[in-house]
Amino acid sequence: MKRYVALWLKLLRLTWQLFPGQTAALLVLRLLMVGVTAATALAMRAVVNAVAEGDPAGAVRASAVTALTLGLNAYALGAEHNVLFLLVERVGLKHVRAQIDRDIAGLEGLDHLERTDFLDRVTVVRGAAWGLTYGMWNAVDTIFAALRLVVMLVLLGVVNPWLLLLLAFAAAPLWFERRGRKAIVQAELDTAERMRLQRHLFELATEARTNKEIRTAGVGPALARRQEQIWQEMAEVWLRARVRSGAWRFAGWSLFTLGFAGGMGLVAADAAGGAGSVGDVVLAIMVAVTMRESVETTVSRTATVADAGRLIEPYLWLQEYVAADRGRAKGDRAAPDRLRDGITFDHVSFTYPGRDEPALDDVSVHLPAGTVVALVGEYGSGKTTLVKLLLKFYRPDEGTIRVDGVDLAAIDTEQWRRNVSAAFQDFGRFHTAFAETIGLGDLEHLTDTQRIEAAIRSADAEELVRRLPDGLDTELGREQGGVDLSEGQWQKTALARASMRERPLLFVLDEPTASLDAPSEHAVFAGYMARARGLADRAGAIVVVVSHRFSTVAGADLILVLANGRLAETGTHEELLALDGRYAELYNIQATAYARA
Repeated sequence: MKRYVALWLKLLRLTWQLFPGQTAALLVLRLLMVGVTAATALAMRAVVNAVAEGDPAGAVRASAVTALTLGLNAYALGAEHNVLFLLVERVGLKHVRAQIDRDIAGLEGLDHLERTDFLDRVTVVRGAAWGLTYGMWNAVDTIFAALRLVVMLVLLGVVNPWLLLLLAFAAAPLWFERRGRKAIVQAELDTAERMRLQRHLFELATEARTNKEIRTAGVGPALARRQEQIWQEMAEVWLRARVRSGAWRFAGWSLFTLGFAGGMGLVAADAAGGAGSVGDVVLAIMVAVTMRESVETTVSRTATVADAGRLIEPYLWLQEYVAADRGRAKGDRAAPDRLRDGITFDHVSFTYPGRDEPALDDVSVHLPAGTVVALVGEYGSGKTTLVKLLLKFYRPDEGTIRVDGVDLAAIDTEQWRRNVSAAFQDFGRFHTAFAETIGLGDLEHLTDTQRIEAAIRSADAEELVRRLPDGLDTELGREQGGVDLSEGQWQKTALARASMRERPLLFVLDEPTASLDAPSEHAVFAGYMARARGLADRAGAIVVVVSHRFSTVAGADLILVLANGRLAETGTHEELLALDGRYAELYNIQATAYARA
């Protein structure tokens, strides 16, 4: 609960800082509603007593006060709702959601995307900004509802002190509601993984990219049945949780009803015995009814606050995860302006979370500055893992990666990544204007047309631009009303994006031509080999090429042959062929296969 309160105070401070006038107005309106409720009850007692005592003038005055308080209550209630939802929309959606996105995007590596506990929380927190902010205001409203309840009890105490015992009965629904909500919160977490799977199946069945294969194989009905089964499993978990929650709520309200009935019986007995006036009876009835409404409102607000717990717990967990990531040293050394010695792997080993076998095992090698380095090997040999370590997506479990003699872990991560470029085999498809999707490769030059056109030339994508209906201004993505690209065209777009930076220290091409035809592949590699020499002259850059096509890497200065996470061979193309080892075997197998084709 302390963590909840700390979060609510943080959100309240944020709301006050951004919109102090509206926040103050909302608090004043809620306080006004507490006073108006008490004033209405007292005014109605005065009306009844004045009538009973034969005082028409007093009855008129009391009636006027009653009408005024009822009008104020209606106005305050309407204004309160309007201001509340305005604040929740402006703070929650604009600021809190943006902060959640920044926190997730600001995590240094990629390991969190392979952790189910992280993904479970993100599934719940996704779209939670509105609920978190609304939950904070419900927590504030719970305080005012409790204050309203206290005022009602004080008024009941004026009629009969024994009625103060209703406070204990009023607390019962609150306590039982809290117990019941725990089952709901746990059910949300228990079904988060299935929710992700269900969403994944839905996307598979509705995306044009995957629908061709689904329709050809005829697996659409099977996917639909699987999705229905997952929904059924989630529904059963939710149903059990809500039944338990409903049982707790029923028990709480049963206790309150018994106490409420007993209190009204006590007031009736006092009136019959002459211990109170008719106005006291009316006051007691109205206050008791209002108190019941206050209890119901308090329970409802408490339930909403507790319901926010299903968002708060994952949100706080995520905040702690982000804080731990930020607290981990990310380096404070500046990246060099150019490479002079190169990058050295010194007994580097790495195992992915949840795996037993290492993806890289005791790798030691030096990548000289100004060279083109090729990584080859069969699938799963560790090529892409080595690249991920170079880009600081992961950290070695053992050993050290040094850049010009400086531990890569000691170099500031953001600055290091500003000095690298990369094109991956699982490239992004950004649905925006074509020029912008290229410019995203270097945000500082997002709108630099000359830089964008040079990057397009580097990727041999000029013909692609000529075919686009609006050239560089063409919107991409059929879902947004733009045009779609073929797999090869998307890959050329990714290659162009990776070419935006003119002086990277490290340039990575991870299977950059897997979706291209042979002529395009040859043209791209020829262009990038030439570009690599220019980068070497300007910044001593190292160009790392990952490829399973041996013919494309023959011109590399250094070839690393990986097998089962270990470095099997190193050398030039000629040296490795002369060695007649693993590289020569794989090269000859592939050459024979292409010759037969």
